[in-house]
Amino acid sequence: MNFAPGPPLACLLLSFTFLACAPPDHVTPAGPVHPSIPPSVVAPKGAPPSVVAKRVIVIDASDGRVLVAKNADEKCAVASTQKLMTALLVSEAGSLRDPVVIQSSDTLVEPTKLYLKTGHTYTRGQLLKAILVRSANDASVALARDVAGSVRRFAQLMTLRARSLGMSNSVFLNPHGLTQKGQYSTARDIAKLARQAYQQPSIRSSLAIRNYNFIHNNGKVSKLTNTNRLLKSLPYATGMKTGTTRASGKCLVASGTLHGRTVIAVVLGSTPAAVWKDSESLLRWALESPQVIRPVLAFRTGN
Repeated sequence: MNFAPGPPLACLLLSFTFLACAPPDHVTPAGPVHPSIPPSVVAPKGAPPSVVAKRVIVIDASDGRVLVAKNADEKCAVASTQKLMTALLVSEAGSLRDPVVIQSSDTLVEPTKLYLKTGHTYTRGQLLKAILVRSANDASVALARDVAGSVRRFAQLMTLRARSLGMSNSVFLNPHGLTQKGQYSTARDIAKLARQAYQQPSIRSSLAIRNYNFIHNNGKVSKLTNTNRLLKSLPYATGMKTGTTRASGKCLVASGTLHGRTVIAVVLGSTPAAVWKDSESLLRWALESPQVIRPVLAFRTGN
């Protein structure tokens, strides 16, 4: 499964300061251009399951093809699912072995946190793993500040990176997803983000971790259990990210791989009782239901 790499952080920073990241020159070939013929596609057979969630989309991770959508372009709060953007920017910003010294401002965020101590030092990779497995808000703030110099600047980079991914209906104002006026996204945009994030090995591997021990500088050990329950209930689940606030409702971006196919389901605005069932039923429909091959008609290439 091949994905196009994201633009370097330096390019995003230059764009933010209104300097252009010039694209390479394009040469128009002489003569007629014949479009390539795409291969046949595989799609689930039968109607998708009924879900409680207000906004839903399921895509094929290989090509971004939409399998089903419901209110997918409705703007809303998406809570901690936007940490996938935080993770993407961090993974693109340089070495994950770079040290991050915790500052007092990093520790003030609530409510889900690791209770990191001022002056302690961790690598970017350690903090990235913690935000993907346990959704630690203090780790998110520390990474944002370290990468961009401030949380505000990092949030601007989040929105700029979103535009580069075609996420035209998203504005991010913080790295953790706590409710803030003027911050929003859509199910379709989050699916685009999730597909891009899935390409990063450092992100993809952390998303699948069920639990691990986070070791603090002072020797304290925090056992972190993944907030994504599908990793336990669905054998082929591979991640990705949960989210919950009053404004967003229960949210889950879930991925699964079966028989060589990977799909991503985005469920926003569900309920505590339904979010897991919604997501699991969508993944089962997309990957387990009888598949049909839909041949793609050849293009006419003659004049």
